[in-house]
Amino acid sequence: MNIPPAWRSATHSTPLGPVLLLASPQGLAGLWFDGQRHHPTSERIAQWTVTPNDPLLREAARQLDAYFDADLGADLSADFGATGRTFDLPLDLGAGTDFQQAVWRALLSIPVGHTCSYQALAQQIGRPLAVRAVGAAVGRNPLSIVVPCHRVVGSDGGLTGYAGGLDRKRALLRLESALIVAPHQSDRKRTSTPDQPVPGLAPH
Repeated sequence: MNIPPAWRSATHSTPLGPVLLLASPQGLAGLWFDGQRHHPTSERIAQWTVTPNDPLLREAARQLDAYFDADLGADLSADFGATGRTFDLPLDLGAGTDFQQAVWRALLSIPVGHTCSYQALAQQIGRPLAVRAVGAAVGRNPLSIVVPCHRVVGSDGGLTGYAGGLDRKRALLRLESALIVAPHQSDRKRTSTPDQPVPGLAPH
């Protein structure tokens, strides 16, 4: 990932562990869990300006807190609108290739509380035979949670991979009350998640 060194960064605590936030002049450009695959190297991070009071990074942190707060109730709708746990932030996806950006934009169309298969995602961007390449692009998503790659599952409804770890993926889907898609269900049909508790999130 070729990211200019003069951008602003900050860290923020979440129930699923600390995240690294990155902002460019165009918008939020990165949100990585600690230890996730494709996390920026320490050398790259050291080149960025640590700016915890940056307005965009502070707003991103505030919206993350609201996303994870299971007790917000009506206040969640006030923050995020009628659709629930969604984000209202300017995004910069320019670090990816044209193909990666197409996949990442398609991820933004998966509604809260729903899942989508890699096959359906490939069809959505007009590349039905590029399922493996779509999967690789999903894995390279630089904006975890905000660009919801955790909502992509296998054709059989399995969780498959997640750069931030399957425990986190399971926790995020439970938080959003999303069931895993079964083979006989449509790729955007609302489903339910496993009942077992997930570390880092209190049961609803």
